[in-house]
Amino acid sequence: MKKLMTLLLAASFLILLSSCATGLEPYDAKKPLGEQINYTITGIDAGGGIMSATDKAIEDYKLTNWQLQPSSSAAMTSTLEKAIKDKRPIVVTGWTPHWMFTKYDLKFLKDPKESFGTAESIHTIVRQGLKKDEPSAYTVLDRFHWTPEEMSDVMLDVNNGMDPEKAAEKWIKANPDAVAEWTKGVSKVDNHKLKLTYVAWDSEIASTNVVALVLNQLGYDTTIQAMEIQPMWASVATDAADGMVAAWLPRTSGAFYKDYKDKVDDLGPNLEGAQLGLVVPTYMENINSIEDLKK
Repeated sequence: MKKLMTLLLAASFLILLSSCATGLEPYDAKKPLGEQINYTITGIDAGGGIMSATDKAIEDYKLTNWQLQPSSSAAMTSTLEKAIKDKRPIVVTGWTPHWMFTKYDLKFLKDPKESFGTAESIHTIVRQGLKKDEPSAYTVLDRFHWTPEEMSDVMLDVNNGMDPEKAAEKWIKANPDAVAEWTKGVSKVDNHKLKLTYVAWDSEIASTNVVALVLNQLGYDTTIQAMEIQPMWASVATDAADGMVAAWLPRTSGAFYKDYKDKVDDLGPNLEGAQLGLVVPTYMENINSIEDLKK
């Protein structure tokens, strides 16, 4: 009964979010956008850096009537999909790499005030002492690097229903040269325990599963655990976890990096060219800048 009530509440939340974040009619360029979507931007988890950046954008651009609706990554993309199906108006918090940019025709709104900053990188962060304790794992994590397009391949497979571990296995088999670069000359181990933490965003599900599988092929017994963003950082800083490949910097995880930088080792970017901002479908042709939300 408890499980049924939880499912019913979740379904009700999605329906409510969809109804308040998108209009009931197709997008009409002749009408003010805010009136069509109740001046609502559909967001993700309240603790995400993109949410605080969106709050800043609302202030910077003086969007006094607008509100940011927290939800989750899954709820946001579900609401987006429903809106696109009927060509209804919607504004969401978005980032690349993400499978939704491969699946749908979307565009970032221009951000002349740079509320969302410039392009970000995703860094690999490990606990202090990992290099000495597990040099093979440290070397692989230090070398791990791929492109937004490569990450998107894994994310899209997962979104299409493939198990994340299977999607990672598929990518590894299709990209032996990349894996060979990460593992060249690395000694195998015998069932050494290793723990990686991550925040359950589509991008981090993809990267963490790929890295974990590569480490397992070297003889590690790797556990991966999803957490909220602050506990993820704390787990590495307190040696409760060995590392993570999910640190969006300098903005998204900037506050946590400031708190924990002296307690972890930053191995640098594993992916470059990530972007955050507000996103709309391309059929909203006259909405091209955050400033256009005032129309």
